Amino acid sequence: MTEQERIIQLRKELHQHNYNYYILNAPTITDQEFDFLMHELQDLENKHPEMADSNSPTMRVGSDLNEDFKQVYHKYPMLSLANTYSEADVRDFYERVQKGLEGEAFEICCEMKYDGTSISLTYENGKLTQAVTRGDGEKGDDVTNNVKTIHSIPLVLHGTGYPQNFEMRGEILMPWEVFEALNKEREAREEPLFANPRNAASGTLKSQNSSVVASRKLDAYLYYMLGENLPADTHYENLQWAEKWGFKVSHATRLCKTLDEIYDFIKYWDVERKKLPVATDGIVLKVNSLRQQRNLGYTAKSPRWAIAYKFQAERALTRLKSVSFQVGRTGAITPVANLDPVQLSGTIVRRASLHNADIIEGLDLHIDDMVYVEKGGEIIPKITGVDTQSRHADSQKVTFITHCPECGTPLVRYETEAAHYCPNDSSCPPQIKGKIEHFISRRAMNIDSLGPETVDLFYQKGLIQNVADLYTLKATDIYRLERMGEKSAVNIINGIRNSKNVPFERVLFALGIRFVGETVAKKLARAFKSIDALSQASLDDLIHVDEIGEKIASSIILYFSNASNRELIERLKDAGLQLSLSEEAMQGQSDKLQGMSIVISGVFTHHSRDEYKAMIEKNGGKNVGSISSKTSFILAGDNMGPSKLEKANKLGIKIVNEEDFLKLLE
Repeated sequence: MTEQERIIQLRKELHQHNYNYYILNAPTITDQEFDFLMHELQDLENKHPEMADSNSPTMRVGSDLNEDFKQVYHKYPMLSLANTYSEADVRDFYERVQKGLEGEAFEICCEMKYDGTSISLTYENGKLTQAVTRGDGEKGDDVTNNVKTIHSIPLVLHGTGYPQNFEMRGEILMPWEVFEALNKEREAREEPLFANPRNAASGTLKSQNSSVVASRKLDAYLYYMLGENLPADTHYENLQWAEKWGFKVSHATRLCKTLDEIYDFIKYWDVERKKLPVATDGIVLKVNSLRQQRNLGYTAKSPRWAIAYKFQAERALTRLKSVSFQVGRTGAITPVANLDPVQLSGTIVRRASLHNADIIEGLDLHIDDMVYVEKGGEIIPKITGVDTQSRHADSQKVTFITHCPECGTPLVRYETEAAHYCPNDSSCPPQIKGKIEHFISRRAMNIDSLGPETVDLFYQKGLIQNVADLYTLKATDIYRLERMGEKSAVNIINGIRNSKNVPFERVLFALGIRFVGETVAKKLARAFKSIDALSQASLDDLIHVDEIGEKIASSIILYFSNASNRELIERLKDAGLQLSLSEEAMQGQSDKLQGMSIVISGVFTHHSRDEYKAMIEKNGGKNVGSISSKTSFILAGDNMGPSKLEKANKLGIKIVNEEDFLKLLE
């Protein structure tokens, strides 16, 4: 046997041994024997560089070479799931699915919600070609070399029958045992401890040294398959196929046909999950049929066919040391409780949100109170109660401040709002810096060469006072500053210059107009096409846009009535930002459905419901959820609900099928 043939043989053997150990949990050789084979392969590969293979088992060791992560767009957006914390919400989800499928039978696949960092893996011809983090849902970081060091992720698939090209999604995790050992090592070196396994896994995966990733012994569970030619039309069956091909799939998965079966699954794992080797924080419920998933579709943020049930928060008792007040980019004042450190849900908690003055008053908080802290779905835990029995007689009552802690401006509280605000948005430092930080963020202008610390430095040095000032910066202004070099300065200037290509809807979101989030910004951009048209829109013009109510419309009008905001827009125009829809975005738009309100019902063949909704919006129509006398027509697929059909006939509403609708848009 030649050395080249031995390399091929060793790779095949080591892939099999890796599968036996990490997936089947049934090793057939000792660790020492495995290491011996690995060293032999490494030596032979060093002798024969012409035999290099990016999916060799030796890639598990990692490299000491640093690397920058490039960003990659997801073929299928990685949306987050809607969260729920009660069985009543689970019932509501179940009934929404029933209604959305219009009486068609369905199954729910219940599985563990692992608390790690999401990953998307692409396989071509049975080999791992790319691994991308969730990022902002539309694009993430290419961490392929780091992921190849994780033994439970197959580099080469086993068996046969897998699609030529497909994607597997899952969660990268740090087991509790590894997490605790890592923190002991960091403590001994007097390094900051990781807060929880999720943060440790996420930080490790983004390490620029893949040998560090290899040493951290990360694990992974894969839970969703996407592609054009999947082996089955059900989620559960695809997971069974995935396991045969070498993917680590959770066995804590069950198909449920009734609500009672779902509740039984939740109750069982609420207790048993504490015995698992990795962190979990809930249950994921998914409609099993992929066809039914497509018909149910998506909201702007999450799929309608899945939901995450979060386990009830753990509670801890600790002492309230003080309350501090923070100013956000909108001027909202957030009170934060500073606590004696306490362990809660795998995390050391030192702060808790108090939200607003009403919450403080309702809790009747005093300094040095013993307080109950919970951590549910929020990043910052919250205080849910006070042990008044242990209160000192001379303790000081917590009162809400009357003036901005940053600029001294008297605070205001708007009618119907719970929060207090600092109205000094033009010269209150946290508001100015907060708006700039929002502007440069990944979901907005994505100027990733800048961060909060750099924004603070530039602001303190008088280089920027608003977002338009970014576009007048020069490299010579930057590289003389503390902690800044010529390379950093050039990267920042290039990042700012590249942001001029960001499309109009994201620029609109980046401006930080109150109540204008990503989804609203997209709708406004499609409706008005340019910043000039939007700035001149009346209240009536605005509220006729889908999902724009009087609250959002009033906020937009207030923004453009401010002379400093109008001046800012003119400066951004002069800088060359995209403040109107591009020709590419305008293509395919028409007014064929202008002024029409359309209801979608039934199961479709040619496109999903979400695709039809997008077509309606692109052609000037409005999607509505229920039938009324104002409905223009119903776009109906198969199995239209009998109640909707009856109401349509009663009101004389026209029913249009798929083929006629598509002809209408031709």
